[in-house]
Amino acid sequence: MAVTPEEQKNARRKAMLLLEHMDRTEKGLSARLRQAGFSAEATEDAMNYVRSYGYLNDHRYAMNYISFRMGTKSRQKILQELSGKGIDRETALAVWEEAAEIEEPDELAILRVAVEKKCQPDTVLDEKGMRRLQGFLQRRGFSYGDISHVLEEMNITCERNF
Repeated sequence: MAVTPEEQKNARRKAMLLLEHMDRTEKGLSARLRQAGFSAEATEDAMNYVRSYGYLNDHRYAMNYISFRMGTKSRQKILQELSGKGIDRETALAVWEEAAEIEEPDELAILRVAVEKKCQPDTVLDEKGMRRLQGFLQRRGFSYGDISHVLEEMNITCERNF
């Protein structure tokens, strides 16, 4: 079924409005246009329209996303979030490498800050508390080896009940 000129115009206008407020991924913009009730053809036309002006660029989106978060989140967590936003892994990894050339993130420093938010150095936790802390940090994308290293470095130990 052909797209009516009215639907085409409305879809383009909606796409521009959505991008006016915040940068979006191709997947995100497409989903929002479909959610607004536009046909697949009108959505694709609107996507091509904003793409032709350079308003829709997944590489730029990923670069901005990584740049703003690489000082507070682990590499793995950022890549996972980008994947959820529709950025393919290859693009995300390539952009990560680009961003890391500009400013190399210190994952251990980021991990230390995350640990300090949960407990102070020289703390003794019970087993449940230690499991919770480690689970929290692993869900943030930090490796078990790095977590163990930082907890040992900060002298955060687990009391053993025998």
